[in-house]
Amino acid sequence: METVQTALWVVVMLVILAVAFDFMNGFHDAANSIATVVSTGVLRPGQAVLFAATFNFVAIFVFHLSVAATVGKGIVQPGIVDTHVVFGALIGAISWNLVTWYYGIPSSSSHALIGGIVGAVIAKSGAGALITGGILKTVAFIFVSPLLGFLLGSLMMVLVAWVCRRATPSRVDRWFRRLQLVSAGAYSLGHGGNDAQKTIGIIWMLLIATGYTSASDSAPPTWAIVSCYIAIAAGTMFGGWRIVKTMGQKITKLKPVGGFCAETGGAITLFLATGLGIPVSTTHTITGAIVGVGSTQRASAVRWGVAGNIVWAWVFTIPASAFVAAIAYWVSLFLF
Repeated sequence: METVQTALWVVVMLVILAVAFDFMNGFHDAANSIATVVSTGVLRPGQAVLFAATFNFVAIFVFHLSVAATVGKGIVQPGIVDTHVVFGALIGAISWNLVTWYYGIPSSSSHALIGGIVGAVIAKSGAGALITGGILKTVAFIFVSPLLGFLLGSLMMVLVAWVCRRATPSRVDRWFRRLQLVSAGAYSLGHGGNDAQKTIGIIWMLLIATGYTSASDSAPPTWAIVSCYIAIAAGTMFGGWRIVKTMGQKITKLKPVGGFCAETGGAITLFLATGLGIPVSTTHTITGAIVGVGSTQRASAVRWGVAGNIVWAWVFTIPASAFVAAIAYWVSLFLF
């Protein structure tokens, strides 16, 4: 009886830690949803975070749990995950998020979590315990999502420029101030749909490993789904303003038309990835789309030095969070 109580206490603690990561994910990635709409002046910061948080939660009614299934069942071999692995993964991801938030660097909470899982699993059982297909699919989209965002953002900008070629700048600005609300809502929907599911996936992984749910279940418990969507929406409402400034002002100067094109290109990418069950970085996606929009004006419109620093953060995300996760895994063996 004492063993069950101890296990339950550990599980509850880890679920709380996972929900805290989800909150931080929303806080850290709020910039992805609101940077463009704030920097173009379409919404004030307070309005923007409430707007984005609403659509983060509404995503619960829109998307199937494909990404949660990938994280929960498609990255680690059955029987490998235990409470120590989950603890290590979450500590690795949270640590990297805190560092990048402090320095205002738009990094990927998603890949920090995947890196954390990889590091903790390797520390326990070696690389052979990982499911190669799930890892490769996730790693591939580190490159695919920003490139697709870049391509769609730039194509949208070219298309809009052609359609509006005879309209006056003031009229174009007026139109796209309204349309940017639609694109920002769509992007926030995609953000909630993809990112909340990653935390749902790790809670699902934990519950399967500890026997509180079965691996044969087609979905995690409803309380886990609702908790994660509420947490990411709440995190978005508090907003990570350091990163908003980098995303909305330092990469390139955006007008409402550019904000609309970047958000629309990013939203299409997220909808596609979520439908395929691929955990992608909303940060990578919107950054690629913003750079794509800026580059259609002229190459010098993009501050390539800032963009380069962001790319370096992307490169280090998985190995850095994996390293911390491995250490946290070993430490946890002495804690519980």
